[in-house]
Amino acid sequence: MLTYRELFRVPQFGPLFATGALQAAGSTMSGLALATLVYAATGSPLLSALSMFGSSLAQVLGATVLMSAADRLPPRAALSGMALAFGLGTAALAAPGLPLPALFAIILSQGAVAAVGGGVRYGLLNEILPKDGYLLGRSVLNMCTGLMQVGGFAVGGVLLTALSPRGTLLVAAALYLAGAAVARFGLARRPPRATGRASAKETWRINAELWSARPRRYIYLALWVPNGLIVGCESLFVPYSPGHAGLLFAFAALGMLVGDTVAGRLLPQRWRGRLTTPAQLLLAVPYLLFVLRPGLPFAVFLVMLASVGFAASLLLQERLMALTPSTMTGQALGLHSSGMLTMQGVAAALAGAIAQLTSTATAMTVMAAASVAVSLVLAPGLRQRPAPVAAEAGLT
Repeated sequence: MLTYRELFRVPQFGPLFATGALQAAGSTMSGLALATLVYAATGSPLLSALSMFGSSLAQVLGATVLMSAADRLPPRAALSGMALAFGLGTAALAAPGLPLPALFAIILSQGAVAAVGGGVRYGLLNEILPKDGYLLGRSVLNMCTGLMQVGGFAVGGVLLTALSPRGTLLVAAALYLAGAAVARFGLARRPPRATGRASAKETWRINAELWSARPRRYIYLALWVPNGLIVGCESLFVPYSPGHAGLLFAFAALGMLVGDTVAGRLLPQRWRGRLTTPAQLLLAVPYLLFVLRPGLPFAVFLVMLASVGFAASLLLQERLMALTPSTMTGQALGLHSSGMLTMQGVAAALAGAIAQLTSTATAMTVMAAASVAVSLVLAPGLRQRPAPVAAEAGLT
């Protein structure tokens, strides 16, 4: 396994890391600003949750129609172009008087672009690192995202007060544009990983092959559903504590950072398969206590503890890569990313609807209970340890 020092000596990892950091910071600030802006205008927990996580719903479009492009686009051009599109779209969201339908149209279009972007980014990561370096590399990118979220929510909370939500959106747009510049001038030109023309038909064909293997199906479901249901809980932080939502998000990101650090650097190989389901249960169980409507200090502790369990996704991704041919890694990781984010969007909508009918605390408890149930149902299928596939072979 690589060390952290050796990881950053790998050519191209540094610019990829920096691009991801800037985009994570932009996404964090823009999401908090949008949720605050929409909740202040409408008073609706559902619309607030959808404004922050609604772009995830459009991920299903990318997963089913566009995802074959993840292995068929030049990575540098794709990453810089997508960051540019996000910067311009986020700047448009800051326009005064923008109607809600137009706001959500922009959010959904950004989600469709992000679906392909995840496949390009993580496919490139798998390409530039040695085989035994993916887990550590992805862990570091996740840790970076966690740090950017901690800082982004903290700084975003300050900017909301100092500049207003629209001013915060403009700062986020500038971060996206900086990420586009780093990708364009920092990454080397590389050819696409696969040949042929990207199309909806090719996307469906490869998705069908990826889904055809029972071990991969269990991994995908475990990556998508328990995680997404807990993000449904997180989507209610603004209505749960309007004045301290940034603090809750920051400590959630801190917990994720701790979990990814342990899983990526400290956890021995022999323990990784055994701890997947316990980590998923840790992700959900603390949120069951929100039925008691805890005060801010206890709520912060519960959120941070639960978020350590997001490390389960890192362990599952390593298993997914061991079961996937190299020519499909971009689409396989993109399918994971877009499916996960789609489920997060669905869960945010569901959590917002339940909160609208009952209460925020009740909705968070219901989503957590559902996550526990799904994790327990999937656990037997995840105990199987099939042999890795050959580099270019399929697993059916």
